[in-house]
Amino acid sequence: MVKVRFAPSPTGNLHIGGARTALFNWMYAKAQGGQFVLRVEDTDLERSKPEYEAEIMNSMAWLGLTWDEFYKQSDRFAIYKEQAEKLLGQGEEVAYKKDGAIFLNIKALSRRRPKQEIFVDDLIRGRVQFDLMFLYSEHEKDGVVSGEKELRDEVLVKSDGAPTYSFACVIDDAMMGITHVIRGEDHLTNTPKQVLMYEALGFGDKVPKFAHLPMIMGEDGTRMSKRHGATAVSDYRKMGFLPEALVNYLMLLGWSPGNEEILPLKNACTKFSIKKVNKSAAQFGMEKLRWINAQYIKKADVLTLTDLIVPMLKDAGLIGETYDRGRIEVAIGLFKGRMSTLPDFLERAGFLFTKDISLTDEMKAELAAKDMSAAFALLADRLAQATVFDIATTEKVFRDLVAELGIASGELVHPVRLALSASAIGPGLFETMAVLGKDLTVARLRSAYLK
Repeated sequence: MVKVRFAPSPTGNLHIGGARTALFNWMYAKAQGGQFVLRVEDTDLERSKPEYEAEIMNSMAWLGLTWDEFYKQSDRFAIYKEQAEKLLGQGEEVAYKKDGAIFLNIKALSRRRPKQEIFVDDLIRGRVQFDLMFLYSEHEKDGVVSGEKELRDEVLVKSDGAPTYSFACVIDDAMMGITHVIRGEDHLTNTPKQVLMYEALGFGDKVPKFAHLPMIMGEDGTRMSKRHGATAVSDYRKMGFLPEALVNYLMLLGWSPGNEEILPLKNACTKFSIKKVNKSAAQFGMEKLRWINAQYIKKADVLTLTDLIVPMLKDAGLIGETYDRGRIEVAIGLFKGRMSTLPDFLERAGFLFTKDISLTDEMKAELAAKDMSAAFALLADRLAQATVFDIATTEKVFRDLVAELGIASGELVHPVRLALSASAIGPGLFETMAVLGKDLTVARLRSAYLK
C-alpha cells in the first residue's frame, strides 16, 4: 500500500511551498488508495515552538488535508538514540563519536560499496546519478549531480542529544513504512547520504521512491519570499481566500489536470499523477489566485459566506453584536459575483451598514454637472410613502417617475446609484434600494444635493 508523509518543522508558520508539498502528497495518497502521514519534525529544540505546530495543524485542517497517522519526532528520541548506538556498535568504519556528537563514517561506507555512484529514479526528474565523491554539490548537468567539494562524514546525533534532520527522517520513513517521499527539490542533494544511512541501518530494502517537486518562484522569477507578499497559508486565510480556492491554485503550481482550471480537490485526485508534475519551477501569481478565488465565491453558498463575513463586519465596526442576518445574506447574494476576496464585500457593500456616506469632490461635481435635484426630491418623497419597500415597489416608483418627467431611465439611474452607494458600479439599482432600506435610501436622496 502507498504511504506518504508530510514532515513540516514547527519553526515557523506553514509556508505556501510547504502547503503545496503537503497537497501533492495528499493527492498522491488518495489517488493510489494509500495513507497520508503528518509527522512534525521538531528535533530543533531551540527553534521549534508549540504555537507554530498548532498553526501548521490548523492550516492543514483548514485546507482539508486530513491525515491518517500523526507523529512528533520529539516523542521518538529514544528510538533515534537506540539506532545510533547500534551503528556505534558496528565500529568506527560505520559510526564514531567526536566532541559529544555521533557521526556516520560516510567515507568508509562509500569505499565499501561496490559502486561509487548512487542512482535515484526520481518520479519527476527521471534517473539522477550522484557521484559519492561530491555529495554536497548543488551542480547538475545531464542528470548527473557533481561538484567540487570533498566527501565528508555526516552528523547523526548532535552534542545536545538531538538527532539531525536526515538521521531522524530516514529512521522514521523506514519504520513507518513510507513508500514514497514527495518533497521539494532543495532536498535532492540530501538523497544520496540518506540512501547510505538506509544501508548502514539495515533498511536497504526499505528505501522509498523519491519525487522532488520544482520550486515555487515569485512573479519576478526569484524564489518565493516575503518580498512577494504573504508566504504563510494563515496569511491568505486572513486575506479572505477560501481554502478550496487556495488548494485549487496550489495544485496548478507544477501540475495540470488538462483543460480544467477550476477543479475541486476530490475530482483532482482522480486525475492526479506524480509523473506528470513539471520539472521546471512554478510561478506564483496573485492575479490568477484572485481569479480562482472569485470563481469559488460565486459558487459558494450564501449561508457559508455569511458565516465568514459577519466576523469581518464586526471587526470593522459595521455591525454590532445584534444585527439583521437576513439582510446581510441578501446583500452577500447581491455582491458575491463582484468579489475576488471576502474583504471585497466590506469595500463594495460597506455603504449598506453606515448611516452616512462620503462623496468625493469628483462625485459631487458629477452630480452637479446635470442638476437632478428636483427629480431626487420627487423620488425621495414617493419612496417615503411606500408601505412595502421591496424590489418591485422601488422599480415601479422609479419608472413611473421617469415616465412622468419624460426622461430616459438611464439619465436618473447613474446619479441615484452614486448618491446611494458612492460608487458608479454595483448590482441592480432596485435590489440595492431594497437591501439599503427605505430610511437610508430616502435620507441619501434628500441629502445628495445639500451644500
